[in-house]
Amino acid sequence: MKQPNKDTSNLPPNYDELKKAANRTANWKERLAAVEELGKWKSEPTIDILTHRMNHDPVYQVQEAAYAKLKDLGENVHMPERKKFDLIKDTSKVLVRIKKSLPKDHTYEEFKEKLQKMRVDIYDTYKGDKGEDFEKWLEDQWKSAPSK
Repeated sequence: MKQPNKDTSNLPPNYDELKKAANRTANWKERLAAVEELGKWKSEPTIDILTHRMNHDPVYQVQEAAYAKLKDLGENVHMPERKKFDLIKDTSKVLVRIKKSLPKDHTYEEFKEKLQKMRVDIYDTYKGDKGEDFEKWLEDQWKSAPSK
């Protein structure tokens, strides 16, 4: 089968900013927007970025968007399976450490705020992945994590 021509001259004028946004770990919405924009330009560099996001993004919604854009560009790709466990390695350990670092009588809101400050990548990734269920999921994690 003949490979489609992937001309590198077909890049968006803001390619460098889009490339940075596509790799920004602490903001899944920026990665999603970058995937949407890069998917309008068929070239070797844009296809490489989209393929990487499809295979390695921790937020499934970003993976799905990258997959759809690659399909639209005529690429022969397969949708990766949704991760069932930690989207970011050792998330549960990090959550326990954060909980243990707070005073014994801390509130869920204090826990959530500290997580956001210390590990915005975890906070943002799970917020993007869980959607409307994020608050309940995070509160359940907080309740089940051992205290001091």
